[in-house]
Amino acid sequence: MGKKVLVDLSHPFGDKAPLWPYFEDVKIERKHYFAKSGVLSQTVTTVMHCTTHADSPAHVIEGAAYTHEIPLDRYYGEGVILDIPKEKWELITAEDLDKACEKTPVKEDDIVIIHTGWNKYWGDNQKYFLESPGLGKSAGEWFVKHKVKAVGVDQQALDHPLHTAIGPHGTGPIRPDICKQYEKETGRKVEDDFPEWEPCHNLILGNGILGWENVGGDIAKVVGKRVKIMGFPIRWHMGDGSIVRLVAEIDEDDLIDVPDRVYKYGTH
Repeated sequence: MGKKVLVDLSHPFGDKAPLWPYFEDVKIERKHYFAKSGVLSQTVTTVMHCTTHADSPAHVIEGAAYTHEIPLDRYYGEGVILDIPKEKWELITAEDLDKACEKTPVKEDDIVIIHTGWNKYWGDNQKYFLESPGLGKSAGEWFVKHKVKAVGVDQQALDHPLHTAIGPHGTGPIRPDICKQYEKETGRKVEDDFPEWEPCHNLILGNGILGWENVGGDIAKVVGKRVKIMGFPIRWHMGDGSIVRLVAEIDEDDLIDVPDRVYKYGTH
């Protein structure tokens, strides 16, 4: 066996980081810089639901746990990276999870990361945030039934984009043009195919299962593997979520030989 190595499953954070459609822009200012003060000090204004992050139950469920109330062991443990390739607007279903488990079995209390391949489109573009595949209600029910510890997805949210306010839910539709595009391309109505508002957010977080969104980084190196996963939040009192550094630990000999992911904001 080789030595244990860490694989970054996080997208980068910084100025002009790609954002979900209704968030205010990230603002990073230098309060001190070397020509001015001889040191560098920066201030950051950001929503915590940016880049790779963990949602806390209080994000979607009134009266549920805030970040500081979630035990640290919920963010750490044994897990699997399930390979479930998906295309534009496709749902991830319970049947997909069962099939993926034939190759990479899931055990009770596992962390489950879903790799659809959509992470390669991460950037400031409509394809990643508005046209992605995503979890369907039956997938959320599957996670609860199988008593997993945590779930991570390599797309924009724990729910399919048309199960969110991008579609006709909550404060939406914030992008009615995308709803019209879906109906034009499929011949079906968004309301019929995606009737619930964020069913997976509510099923996952409402049953004590942690959720990570925008998983990425070098995930291609660990697809289909059993690994140890850790993705801790900042110690934010009354927090609704937190940007995290999500990492997989794996034996060096088990790594898949693919190039490191190189990022440039605004592109894939």
